[in-house]
Amino acid sequence: MTFLAVNIRLLRKSCGLTQVQLAEKLGVQRSMISAYEDGRSDPKLSALEVMTAIFDVTMDELVFWDIKKKGRKYLQKDQLKILTVTLDKKDEEQISMVGQKASAGYLNGFSDPEYMEKLPNFSLPLLSKNKTYRAFEISGDSMLPLMPGTLIIGAYVESGLEIKNGKTYVLVTKSEGVVYKRLFNYIQERGKLFAVSDNDRYKPYDIPAQDILEIWEARAYISTDFPEPSASPLSLEDLAEMIQEIKADIRKITGN
Repeated sequence: MTFLAVNIRLLRKSCGLTQVQLAEKLGVQRSMISAYEDGRSDPKLSALEVMTAIFDVTMDELVFWDIKKKGRKYLQKDQLKILTVTLDKKDEEQISMVGQKASAGYLNGFSDPEYMEKLPNFSLPLLSKNKTYRAFEISGDSMLPLMPGTLIIGAYVESGLEIKNGKTYVLVTKSEGVVYKRLFNYIQERGKLFAVSDNDRYKPYDIPAQDILEIWEARAYISTDFPEPSASPLSLEDLAEMIQEIKADIRKITGN
């Protein structure tokens, strides 16, 4: 049994392509895409090879894997990539820091040992030794109260399926570069992540799974900006409780 027809429709939509756009990429008429998706015609081998590149899937996954029911097979099986890491004189992994100015170059250099060696490197003794970490400097105010310039220390995540709903992650993506967001995982159902900013002025948006180059789960942050005190006024109940606590402290001091 093959799942080619339903997979083509599902993957085309998850990539945000219309039938016309996919037809242009394959060099066929739009009516052929409709025939593929209805199961009335099978693509030629050359068209299948182009689709595997467009959808970032294997031939086996495209033809024989029930993506709608089981999710993306390659994300369940394979690591996203092999990491390039830097070591200190004791052969222990260090944390490479990707600053705002370096983030654009990181997209092209993250697998280049020479590039990675040029980045600032440091270590934090409080982090677990069984993880690989990287530090990313965030920009903009989409994740307030964390201010622009904050360093997010992320632990490497091998598969998008490991992303936990509601947790924050740094993503390295093909289209948007380095982004730091709170994520909700719909890779199994739709082949996408739902990215949410903590600042509600910014609208949530989808990130296709095939757009992801690296995933780093936020584990710590470093900032020179201290959090401001809460601006919300104290309630009468809070004030009454504070007064009672002060009276109790006075009685302990005076012995009355």
